[in-house]
Amino acid sequence: MSKIGLTLGKYAPFHLGHKLVIDTALSEMDKVIVLVYEDDITPIPVPVRANWIRALYPSVEVIECYNCLQVVGYTLEIMQAHEKYILNTVGNRRITHFYSSEDYGVHVSKALNATDRRVDQSRATFRISATEIRSDPYKHRAFIPSNVYRDLIIKVVFLGAMSTGKSTITEALAKRHNTTFASEYGRDYWDEHQINRRLSFQAFNEIAVGHIKREEAAFLSANQYCFIDTNAITTYMFALDYHGTAPKLLTHLAIENASRYDLFFLCEDDIPYDDTWDRSGDQKRHIFHKRIVADLEIRRIPYISLKGDLETRMNRVDGVLSKFQPYSNFYGG
Repeated sequence: MSKIGLTLGKYAPFHLGHKLVIDTALSEMDKVIVLVYEDDITPIPVPVRANWIRALYPSVEVIECYNCLQVVGYTLEIMQAHEKYILNTVGNRRITHFYSSEDYGVHVSKALNATDRRVDQSRATFRISATEIRSDPYKHRAFIPSNVYRDLIIKVVFLGAMSTGKSTITEALAKRHNTTFASEYGRDYWDEHQINRRLSFQAFNEIAVGHIKREEAAFLSANQYCFIDTNAITTYMFALDYHGTAPKLLTHLAIENASRYDLFFLCEDDIPYDDTWDRSGDQKRHIFHKRIVADLEIRRIPYISLKGDLETRMNRVDGVLSKFQPYSNFYGG
């Protein structure tokens, strides 16, 4: 008979203690099933938390659980309610072993008619809890898998035409918040590869891919926020400006970028123009700015406008951040 292991949790967030339970189950079972519970202690939706586990363990069956009991405890009524929910969820799957690091392993395994398999209940291997991690993910970064940690970071992107202060505010906010930033990869690429101030058609794909790699690296060492100077949407707009059209990969990445970031800020063209040799003039800046605004509106991306000097803009961003809750129906005003 096949050995089928079951474990469950909120995974809010998923950490190395959870990983130890699943690793142990995989080493001992023919099949492993994980239930991911809905819960009001975290704003992170069930599918996001479930996908963390799917990405780490492609062979594991992950079941997203909704309308599950939020109350925990060891009264007969509470235990029976949890048992009923689990039995209804697993259906006719024949669970042979129930994996956990908690006392509820006793009654849940009994209800499943399965072996109670407790893993590191004393927390001797990983002395951490999800509650501690939620209080300060940056402090407990060592206990969080990379694909989980990047999703705990609030990603803030700054868009705008050339010479609108994107780079300046990105770096300044990163310093203020003791965190990382992702500088504009396209600018570095342009400096190295431009010929007579022009770039090839395919170069814009390379810029978009290179910029995303730079962002991903910054996410993994960020502290609560990561500030980003431009994105693939901006690269897309430059491709249109240079060539009248954009490569397919870049076009696809620009579409994906609509949901890649938590907050979009638009740096307005109300500050003095820095007329360097590599730019095309203030009039071009104003036109490009209007095109960016139009593109954001076409994509239906909510954005927050930044005007004034650097301190005014930074204070505006901080005011928004102070009210922002990830995965919420948020309007920055």
